Amino acid sequence: MFYLLKTSFYIPFTSFYKPNASRGRVACTFAILFHQHNNAMHYIQVLAFLLFFQSFTACQQAPDTAVPLATADMQLVSISPRDLINPKMPATDIIFQSTDIGQTWQDISAGLPADKSVDCLIQNGEIILSNSNGVYRGKSTSAAPVWAKEFMLSNPVFGMFPGRTGPYALGTGNSFMQNITKDTWVPVFSTFKNQMIRTVFESLDGAVFIGTDNGLFKSTDQGKTWKHVHTDGWVICMAESNGVLICTNQRGILRSTDGGEHWDVVVSEGGVGIQVEVIGGGFAAITYNTESETRRIRISNDGGKTWEPIDANLPPSADIASIKQVGQYFFCGHPDGIFRSSDGGITWELMIPAIGKKVFNLYISGDILYAIPRDAGC
Repeated sequence: MFYLLKTSFYIPFTSFYKPNASRGRVACTFAILFHQHNNAMHYIQVLAFLLFFQSFTACQQAPDTAVPLATADMQLVSISPRDLINPKMPATDIIFQSTDIGQTWQDISAGLPADKSVDCLIQNGEIILSNSNGVYRGKSTSAAPVWAKEFMLSNPVFGMFPGRTGPYALGTGNSFMQNITKDTWVPVFSTFKNQMIRTVFESLDGAVFIGTDNGLFKSTDQGKTWKHVHTDGWVICMAESNGVLICTNQRGILRSTDGGEHWDVVVSEGGVGIQVEVIGGGFAAITYNTESETRRIRISNDGGKTWEPIDANLPPSADIASIKQVGQYFFCGHPDGIFRSSDGGITWELMIPAIGKKVFNLYISGDILYAIPRDAGC
């Protein structure tokens, strides 16, 4: 155990400290570390220090201001050596916010645990972050969110997914919980204990889809029964616009117009589907080309029937992570940083550089943008 020797001396130091002119004294705190082998040795060490300190201060003051050592107020306070070696610092570089269409970005990580690996969900005016430390919530309308830990869920949480009644949380052993009121989480979907869960998606007609490594499952009775509606490979991400469903698959981008009962490949390019998003005119998608080993960005303005690339002037990369639209602007999370386009993807401007080898994953709430740096490929 180490100890902090805290002393208050009523002596105006001339070289190292600024005296309090109104009271003619200053309170000074010094820290000394002792290894306490036994009590006797400890007190000898303390006494030796005090004798040394009295001699030192006598050299630093005028004779008429000297104060007997007996007037010193001393107190022993226990501290941890780890606080000296690894002092706790505010969390940084976990989540960034832009309220001016990507022109400037603010780090709003303060108050979060210093765990850089987080997942994000924005729903009903809340930012919900999850990682091995649990779930933290903040208001998406706040310029500097105050993060509050969700104590009604067990750690860790492996993913958060939107739900019309409330968000879903995926925990250990594929245990699903749904947040049905502010402080109430209830277990749901006990069927998928042996599946690798990739996503949960609720369509506008109330159907629930769960994407797994073994395909896509659909329920129309709140998870009581399930139908295996796609069996050819995994499904990681889904989106819906005007009655059309889009999902990612290892064959590319799939499309359904009958509520997810049947699916057609609409983008293949010899690669796999990475991400799909709803944009103003329809859909945006990110795919990976196994031949060129790069990711491509495309948009569709006809309900996913046809697609056109918008990445011609972006640096080619195998790790493009996100594509979002706010107003007239497209935003891309790229290994070089966050790019913005004001002309539909014809040209792109770098707005904020990357942090190390991280890639920004982008999220939106109204006109507010959020960016979370994550490992490439995640």
